[in-house]
Amino acid sequence: MDSPVTPRAAAPGPRRRDRHGRGMRGPIAPPQVPLAASRAETFADLVQDSVERLERRWPQLADIDFLVLEVPRLDGAGPGWSDEAVPLGGTVPAREGRPARVVVYRRPVEIRTKGRDERAALVHEVVVEQVADLLGLTPETVDPRYGED
Repeated sequence: MDSPVTPRAAAPGPRRRDRHGRGMRGPIAPPQVPLAASRAETFADLVQDSVERLERRWPQLADIDFLVLEVPRLDGAGPGWSDEAVPLGGTVPAREGRPARVVVYRRPVEIRTKGRDERAALVHEVVVEQVADLLGLTPETVDPRYGED
């Protein structure tokens, strides 16, 4: 009769390959390829491109923080809920020691667009509208090409 073989103790940590040596061996794409960037990183790049485009005309935008959040907060949800559309962006005025902020909400913008070009155009519109609101100007003054598409 054969001697019983004692099973090996499982190695600590996640198993990287299956028992036949197959499975994920590494990342699908190297980090410098656009495929490796997450949707959130790609969206943040669109916002940054829009801000850089506006900063050439409005250098004071360097003093404003631009943020990307997933979704807007619903502080007043419940009985006071209204049928208003979900906002695509918002502003927070400057306070003592804090710069003004422009916020772009990623998920509502992504849901309303189909492709990258359409998303880039909507992100730019949202950034222009929020900057105009913060500066007390019209969107056409902030970007003369606003609404031309």
